[in-house]
Amino acid sequence: MSSAPAPQAVPAAKPDLEPESKSQLERILLALFVVLPFVALLAAVPLAWTTGMLGWSDSAIFVVMYAVSGLGVTVGFHRYFTHGSFKAVRPLKIALAVAGSLSLEMGVIDWVATHRRHHKFSDAEGDPHSPWRFGNDWKALIKGLFYAHVGWLFDEGRTNRQKYAPDLVADRDISRLHDYFPWLVAVSLLAPALLGGLLTWSFIGALTAFFWASLVRVSLLHHVTWSINSVCHVFGAEHFTTRDRSRNVWWLAIPSFGESWHNLHHADPTCARHGVLRGQIDSSARVIRWFEQLGWATDVRWPNLQRLAAKRIS
Repeated sequence: MSSAPAPQAVPAAKPDLEPESKSQLERILLALFVVLPFVALLAAVPLAWTTGMLGWSDSAIFVVMYAVSGLGVTVGFHRYFTHGSFKAVRPLKIALAVAGSLSLEMGVIDWVATHRRHHKFSDAEGDPHSPWRFGNDWKALIKGLFYAHVGWLFDEGRTNRQKYAPDLVADRDISRLHDYFPWLVAVSLLAPALLGGLLTWSFIGALTAFFWASLVRVSLLHHVTWSINSVCHVFGAEHFTTRDRSRNVWWLAIPSFGESWHNLHHADPTCARHGVLRGQIDSSARVIRWFEQLGWATDVRWPNLQRLAAKRIS
């Protein structure tokens, strides 16, 4: 008689967090990148009002850098790398990874891994940044809003890249760009000053461009992005059924490039357009459409009317 085959060993499940926690140096640097640009953001309006320290070159560089880095996050990090809302040719893939890294939020692999974990546990235990983690009463919610907005960044744990982003870890282009993140941080901060100096041919022009297009731009983009984690999971309208508390917040739609139509996103995460109802501006979806028309993006997952109707709250 032939012996029964030996049972196959079941591979152990990968943990949600990396074995190695964030170092003390990383957390100190994170604090500096959160606090210093925010101080500049707070000082921006009174400085512009009282000193006129905002020239045409500062405004132009600010708008360009905000658009490039912001769309790099929304179109690249979020809709393309995290959710696969479309396929991109290699040059576009690399450009989106670089542009998103200029936001100074995270390296591309860490950003994607964290956001995929958020969707797996959205507003439940295991969600890296749910505002409801401490409870439902007003005190717990205030604490939770702060945690979801910025506090979660200082947690020691780091989302497991191999578990949540194995496709990006295996991608040589993206893995290399992730390793280059510190250099991209330097480019993001110093390029505006260089441009400002060249456009005005003055040290003052370089300094004001660094203030507006580096510090203020980074902080504003950070807080708009973090508001999707905090504000859009507490306040706003609910038009589609989800298993979490994601909401649509109209007044964030323009600065977030359409990301604040967050309720639909959680109802249909792979959809390339988040603002699917009438009047919902979604500039990220428009950019994806342009990429599609140029032949740079294919297999775009545009809204499906039947799927939307099935999830619509009457």
